[in-house]
Amino acid sequence: MQFVHYGHACVLVDTGTARLLFDPGVFSSFEDVRGVDAILITHMHADHLDPARLPALLEVNPGAQLIVDADSAPVVRDLGLEPTVVEIGTALTVAGVRVNPVGGTHAEIHREIPRPANAGYVINDGAFYHPGDALHVPEESIDVLGVPVGAPWLKVGEAVDFTRAVAPRVAVPIHERTLSDAGIQISLSRVQAMAPEKTTTTVLPSGQETEV
Repeated sequence: MQFVHYGHACVLVDTGTARLLFDPGVFSSFEDVRGVDAILITHMHADHLDPARLPALLEVNPGAQLIVDADSAPVVRDLGLEPTVVEIGTALTVAGVRVNPVGGTHAEIHREIPRPANAGYVINDGAFYHPGDALHVPEESIDVLGVPVGAPWLKVGEAVDFTRAVAPRVAVPIHERTLSDAGIQISLSRVQAMAPEKTTTTVLPSGQETEV
């Protein structure tokens, strides 16, 4: 598969039959993306769903299906958009690609902060997994994992343990824009050094198509 990381949680995956864009949020640069079959939103937070730019993104990708979790649905409907709302554990097919929503709830930032819905997406029975803002370990064997490396809800040790639990062939670091450059390097070095032996950690060059 071909991957492009547009910063933070925004990743374009080209399976060969479909082009899927995940989590176009405020920290990401996705304005020039074209030819997308689906835009998938894991949850309603602005770093994963940018209401200001989402309508324009759909306008230049008129064939794209908008797929969202339950709590994001009212946000996009307020923009005049009609999404496909997923149910956790109920798979759907997009341009010939099987998409299985997993997890269900955002990781805890603080006990007093409400936790919205969060749909992680497993593509083609494990070819790729984007967890959103949660560390849910799916039932499927995962080939390529988008592993969050920096967040208000995340410790470096949790990122390491998540990578170990999923044990993908390739771990692709995402969700890094909440960290300084030094913090990103610290988190990356820990994930790389402590990942399972079978796992290669691949940092995607920003905005560049990369085969993984």
